[in-house]
Amino acid sequence: MEAADSRNKLHSRLRLWEFPDQYVIEPADGSGAHCLDISRLDASMKLIDQVPECNSVRVPKIHAIYGVVGMLKLLAGSYLVVVTESERVGSFLGHPIFKVTTLKVLPCDHSLKNSPEEQKKMETEFSKLLSVAEKTTGLYFSYEVNLTLSSQRLHDLGVESKSLPLWRQAEPRFLWNNYMLEVLIDNKLDQFLLPIIQGSFNSFETAIGRDIVDVTLIARRCTRRNGTRMWRRGADLDGYVANFVETEQIVQMNGYSSSFVQVRGSIPFMWEQIVDLTYKPKFEIVQPEEATRIAERHFLDLRKKYGSVLAVDLVNKHGGEGRLSEKYASVMQHITGDDIRYLHFDFHKICGHIHFERLSILYEQIEGFLEQNGYFLLNEKGDKMKEQLGVVRSNCIDCLDRTNVTQSMIGRKMLELQLKRIGVFGAEETISSHLNFDERYKILWANHGDEISIQYSGTPALKGDFVRYGHRTAHGVVKDGWSSLVRYYLNNFADGTKQDAIDLLQGHYIVAVSRDMAPVPQKGGLEAVANFPVALFVVLISFWFATMSLKQGKYCMIFLLLNS
Repeated sequence: MEAADSRNKLHSRLRLWEFPDQYVIEPADGSGAHCLDISRLDASMKLIDQVPECNSVRVPKIHAIYGVVGMLKLLAGSYLVVVTESERVGSFLGHPIFKVTTLKVLPCDHSLKNSPEEQKKMETEFSKLLSVAEKTTGLYFSYEVNLTLSSQRLHDLGVESKSLPLWRQAEPRFLWNNYMLEVLIDNKLDQFLLPIIQGSFNSFETAIGRDIVDVTLIARRCTRRNGTRMWRRGADLDGYVANFVETEQIVQMNGYSSSFVQVRGSIPFMWEQIVDLTYKPKFEIVQPEEATRIAERHFLDLRKKYGSVLAVDLVNKHGGEGRLSEKYASVMQHITGDDIRYLHFDFHKICGHIHFERLSILYEQIEGFLEQNGYFLLNEKGDKMKEQLGVVRSNCIDCLDRTNVTQSMIGRKMLELQLKRIGVFGAEETISSHLNFDERYKILWANHGDEISIQYSGTPALKGDFVRYGHRTAHGVVKDGWSSLVRYYLNNFADGTKQDAIDLLQGHYIVAVSRDMAPVPQKGGLEAVANFPVALFVVLISFWFATMSLKQGKYCMIFLLLNS
């Protein structure tokens, strides 16, 4: 795969000079390129030939940085966001991939000194959200290759497109810092524009005989309806859904490269759960008369991007989930056809809490679709031998726990097909036949699920012990119980602020000065009045109820686990 043209190559080593009145970002890669000068008064930008001279009055602080994430404009000041720490986590199609470990927000707010007091107060409130933004997890980047596109889409890019700067090649819906890059784009600072995705990146190498197999798993989170678990549900009027994640599994061996893509996303019409201190708030369908039109927009977009679509609905058929599932099935009757299909699989009814091997029943129902639509495959010469013609779209309520177990099963089956096609596996050979391969593959998917879950819910995925070990464990059941309580706390007392920070970063909420200054967005519901003692009391009460529930109905499950 070709990377961006050398003229548009990103600076991979940078030095930040913090002067009292300006920031200067100096390329430290020996290229002799221009430095980027940013005013701390009004955030104006320009390229300069070299770093200004220092003296006793203008003594700079000097730091190594690893990329410019972008610029955010608030009421009176602007804020520069940079990567101050990163670590290499692997490679994508031969190019190094890095994970952001520390972000830093640098204020360009000297003009705030002359602002009215009310505006200063509001600026302070908004800027507090930036400290939340600094804690954003699951951010990845490359200086050389476009991470927002799958292997197949990268291969299909024209020569002209491949020569463009990485940010211009990028798929906007997976470009996490798309909004923050706008100011730098306007200033034509291509070599400083670092495209970042949010999601996950995990890989491993293992041996099969004398051959080395390299397996990579990438998640790309969509920014269109990004957010936290209870604060972003369902779809918006344009058909963009919450927790939409594209997962690509890549295997490389003996010069061959093959990938398989699947997606997850919230049930595609407008619905919500308003946090109200109950453990599981009531599901509410919003504007039900618009449901079919919204779902149709969603699936037409998927059809355009991925080809044929098989929607696998994993939610319960009873209770509140049942109402959503019934509406989903009803809506899909107006949408399904040769290229869009819908299948309901009641995960909890069929698999219960421990019998996840029964997902083989689901696989039998979707096997034909998977074989028909295939996967992407390049031979040793880089020639395309196969292409993926369709995608499986999985969902449960959160699109986390049941979804991750299901996607890992589908990924395993497809990887076995790929290895058989390459000639590595025999007709009856499976991943389970190779103990080290099997163990590392399970860990790969478990880590993938945990990272996606932490971004949306604040905790690792539930049911992760099955993905990690191949069966449920007593420790896993207890861990799931604790994670559920942590999710409850975060939903009610923390995620509202986090959602405000996400909306600010993604440009979903634009801060502007108006004649009638509106107050800063208030935390939702209980978060506005909650304090730690209240929150702790609520969590302890919830833990007590959970314990009572366990005594009444779950001892049988733990007994089975301990004796399995």
